Amino acid sequence: MDLLNTLVDKGLRRELPTREEALAVLATSDDELLDVVAAAGKVRRRWFGRRVKLNYLVNLKSGLCPEDCSYCSQRLGSKADILKYTWLKPDEASKAAAAGVAGGAKRVCLVASGRGPTDRDVERVGKTIEAIKEQNEGVEVCACLGLLTDGQAERLKDAGADAYNHNLNTSEATYGQITQTHTYADRVDTVQKAHAAGLSACSGLIAGMGETDEDLVDVVYSLRELDPDSVPVNFLIPFEGTPLAKEWNLTPQRCLRILAMVRFVCPDIEVRLAGGREVHLRSMQPLALQVVNSIFLGDYLTSEGQAGQADLDMIADAGFEVEGAGTQTLPAHRADAAAPAHGPCGSVAAEAGCGSACGGCSGHAHEPAAEAEAGAAAGAGGEAGGEAEPAAPVEADPVLAQAPAGELRSDLVTVRRRGAGTDLAPNA
Repeated sequence: MDLLNTLVDKGLRRELPTREEALAVLATSDDELLDVVAAAGKVRRRWFGRRVKLNYLVNLKSGLCPEDCSYCSQRLGSKADILKYTWLKPDEASKAAAAGVAGGAKRVCLVASGRGPTDRDVERVGKTIEAIKEQNEGVEVCACLGLLTDGQAERLKDAGADAYNHNLNTSEATYGQITQTHTYADRVDTVQKAHAAGLSACSGLIAGMGETDEDLVDVVYSLRELDPDSVPVNFLIPFEGTPLAKEWNLTPQRCLRILAMVRFVCPDIEVRLAGGREVHLRSMQPLALQVVNSIFLGDYLTSEGQAGQADLDMIADAGFEVEGAGTQTLPAHRADAAAPAHGPCGSVAAEAGCGSACGGCSGHAHEPAAEAEAGAAAGAGGEAGGEAEPAAPVEADPVLAQAPAGELRSDLVTVRRRGAGTDLAPNA
C-alpha cells in the first residue's frame, strides 16, 4: 500500500504523518491488518530494536477516589468490588516493588488514587521512593499521584523519582463527557509541570470509551505536541459498577490498528501496551509486540493481568528480549536531548495510573468529607503508616459464554485480589 510505504518512510525519518494518514490507518480493513502491523514494526525496530521494557505497578492507595472519571473502578460512586486501602508503608511498597523487579521489571510505577497529592503525601511518597531504590539497585521509579500543584514535581524529583505519569485519556473535545470534576487543561498542566521539573513525562490514552476515530487521532496528536518520553495505550476495562460497564467496543484487530497509528505518530517514543491488553487483544498480544516496545508485567491497579511468567514466555516466544537495567530505553537522539532535563535515566515513564486501567487516575481530594470516608473504609484511616485492609482470597468467576457486543463480559474482568495491599503473593 502506498499509505504504509509513506508512513514507514516518515517514521524512519521521525516525520509527523498527516492527520488524514493517521485516520486512514484506523480505517484499514482486516485483510490489510498484517501489512499495517508489519509496517509499524519496521518503525518500531528502527528505534527500539527487538527490546521490550517491563514495567510494574504498585498501587499505593486503592479506591475511594472523589473524582468522577467514568472509566475508573475507583471513581466516586463506583460499585465495583475492588480492593480499598489507605497508604502502604514504604517497606510494604518496597516489598511489592521487589516482586516486579525480580520478574525483570526495569521500572516501578507508584500509583495512588485521588485528585492529587497533599504536600504530606508527596513527602510520604518520597520516603517510599527512597526505600525502593535502596533495596532495588538501578530501578527506575515513576510516580502517578494525580494533579500536581506548584513545586510538587520538583520535590518528587529531589526525592529520587525518575518520571511522572498523567494521562490525557481522550480528546479535549470529548473530555467533559468522561469526567466533570477536573478538566482536560488540568491534565495538560500536570504533564507540563513534570516536564519543567526535569522528570521524564509519561502520558497516554484510553481507547474503547465510545470515542470516534477523530477523537483517537486528536488525543495522539495532542500527546505528540506535549512530547512525553512514553505513551501508554490503555484499552478500557468495562468494570461492573461504573458508567462505562457496557462499553465493549473493541476487537483485537481494532486494538492493533490503534497501536499502529500511535507508533506512526510517535515513532521514536516509548509506546507502552498497558491496561486491558489481556481482555481485548487476548491471543493477538504477541502481534502487538511488533508495534509496542513496552508492557506492564503481571497485574494492574484493580484488575488482574496474565501471570508474569506468561508475559516473559510470550516475549521470548515472539522473538523479543527483555530490556536490561543497563540499557538505555530511548533512542540516542531523544536521550541526549532529554539528558539536561531528565537526568541519567534516559528512559520513559509508565503509566494509567501509569498506563494502567485507571488511566492515570487523579488522587484523593483533600476535602474533609473525602478524607473521613477514606479513613472509615480503610480501617486505620488515611494517616501515614495506616495498615492496609487485608483481602480474603476470592475464587475466579467461571468462564462465561461469549456475550454479544455491548453486553457485560464479567468473565474477562478479573478484579485484583492479591499483591499490594493484601496478604497474597502478587501475580508477578
